[in-house]
Amino acid sequence: MVDIGLFLAYILTGLCIIIAIGMPLVKAFGDPDALKKMGIGIGALLAVFFIAYFTSSGEAEGDYSKDTVKLVGAGIVTFYILAIAAVLGIVYTEVKKAFE
Repeated sequence: MVDIGLFLAYILTGLCIIIAIGMPLVKAFGDPDALKKMGIGIGALLAVFFIAYFTSSGEAEGDYSKDTVKLVGAGIVTFYILAIAAVLGIVYTEVKKAFE
């Protein structure tokens, strides 16, 4: 019984992922400007990740491979960059509101 539940959970999770990715794409194809904005956003995220990937060291300690360490380091650096960008965006917005 547990195997069937897990199998159904995997199917439903996959279906939700497909719908969550597919519905914005369907809507974006109706509006080319939205598709352009979405492409710029995805491109910016990929650029941040590639910058983080190429700047991470990849020096492995223990039983971890160099690729695994490099990917984990890139993920951490990407998180730091995006978190700092979010905080700076919030501060900028609040300062801009204060002077209006």
